Amino acid sequence: MSLDQFVSLHQTAPWFTLGVVCILGLVVGSFLNVVIYRIPVMLFKEWKEACDEMIANPAEAPLPEGKFNLAIPNSRCPKCNSAIKPWQNIPVVSFLILKGACAKCGEKISTRYPLVELFTGIASLMVLWLLGVTPQAAMALILVWALIALTMIDIDHQLLPDNLTLPLMWLGLLCNLNGLYTDLNSAVIGAMAGYLSLWSVYWLFKLVTGKEGMGFGDFKLLAALGAWMGWEQLPVIIILSSLVGAVFGIAGMIMAGKDKEWRIPFGPYLAIAGAIAFFWGDLITEKYLSLSGLS
Repeated sequence: MSLDQFVSLHQTAPWFTLGVVCILGLVVGSFLNVVIYRIPVMLFKEWKEACDEMIANPAEAPLPEGKFNLAIPNSRCPKCNSAIKPWQNIPVVSFLILKGACAKCGEKISTRYPLVELFTGIASLMVLWLLGVTPQAAMALILVWALIALTMIDIDHQLLPDNLTLPLMWLGLLCNLNGLYTDLNSAVIGAMAGYLSLWSVYWLFKLVTGKEGMGFGDFKLLAALGAWMGWEQLPVIIILSSLVGAVFGIAGMIMAGKDKEWRIPFGPYLAIAGAIAFFWGDLITEKYLSLSGLS
């Protein structure tokens, strides 16, 4: 089906096309669960193998033997190692049918898996609802899916993998070759300024405190967001990410107790702020300038 045919179908039967996109989002969400789990393991496995070649007595690590990537091996229960059959891997539905447990050993399945699938489906629907059946919506889906994966990986491992952030940055620049979201000059400057702004904050913080306040993955993620949206949205993203971080930080301190350490990486805040800026950044800027009397 061509894009023009899909647009025509959306105009005549919008609820059908929304359902198609929602199902697509659920399926992608299921794949994102694989990405979220396997990419860090793949990286740790590569790093360990590299280290094993350099040290005489490598430390034991619970990493899989043999080939391991996003396609191999097939998904298995972490407790009994039984293969997960196709009908047991239907997004959300299988979780409900299996009552949240492995069909063979009864091991509980984390509710995070169906929640990621459900959230990805809803987010995909929102993209179509906000942008319509357009090339902008098609590429925005990829951006949103990548941000979901990066958010969960960073929460789990405090890691923003280069094999996700760097392709996302290059894809943003590619999208803007013909000005899909912003002009190419703004996108290139956005990528450069996004990286250098957090890089500068990192080194200033380290010189003052002697500690590292964020990781290099944060620089690359902001560079990617700058490549998609242009340098004009960077102030909005930085301010919003600080506000989101403050809200979650205060909530975390309250839940954990002020005497306990509560640490959440900065990547999720950037991802949330980037998504908000992508869809509503111009409106936020316009309202701010209007309220401040600058426009």
